[in-house]
Amino acid sequence: MKDILEKLVKGDISVNEAENLLKSQNILEFDNVAKFDIKRSDRTGFPEAVFSPSKDYEDLILIIKRYLETNDDDLIITKLSGERYERILDDLGENSFIFDYNRRAQILIIRKEIKPKEATAKIGIITAGTSDINIAEEARVIVEEGGCEAITSYDIGVAGIHRLFPQIAHMVKEGVRAFIVCAGMEGALPSVVAGLVDVPVIGVPTSVGYGVGEGGRVALDAMLQSCAPGIAVVNIDNGFGAGVFALTIVNSD
Repeated sequence: MKDILEKLVKGDISVNEAENLLKSQNILEFDNVAKFDIKRSDRTGFPEAVFSPSKDYEDLILIIKRYLETNDDDLIITKLSGERYERILDDLGENSFIFDYNRRAQILIIRKEIKPKEATAKIGIITAGTSDINIAEEARVIVEEGGCEAITSYDIGVAGIHRLFPQIAHMVKEGVRAFIVCAGMEGALPSVVAGLVDVPVIGVPTSVGYGVGEGGRVALDAMLQSCAPGIAVVNIDNGFGAGVFALTIVNSD
């Protein structure tokens, strides 16, 4: 960036040329394996994350090493198996990085330093059953990484709906700005929550179910068909996307 600005001051390049060169610097390319959008955090308020499944381990560790060499932001790696996490620790553990791995959510955050964050808002996270908790935990990690406080309540679905109302009342009293609701099977819980609250509800269909509900497609279709207003729906098992969307909502004021 300094070289580009010096050329601009000297008159070697035009303002338009300098702008294009600066934009081109926003993408880092790692040995033709990955292209990182290093300015995504500046534009969107949340850094780029690495989706680990289907990547060869050699490519994954190369991406991690190159990113940490060139960037001071935290690095988020999603859907990371425990086995791969242990391999990453073996390869990078001697460095002075801070590894924060949520085994249930299978999400890893690698930090160069701990940066204290004061919570800017509260977000409620709910699951219909215990089988949905891994996706809810992924959302929680993202919400907290984004500087918000997560208030969670798990296993309060429609099969025992009396469990839901006290938890919703508590979250409303706490002033949550959005709800993330994870549900599999028939995916009914987000509609119920949206009928009770006056803040946005983010439905997360999970791949929990059997028969026609196997894989989460029934839950996804049910949430998309909800007659309760105020619901947005992310993809199946997309706790990361739900967390980022919730952060976008609370940071949009």
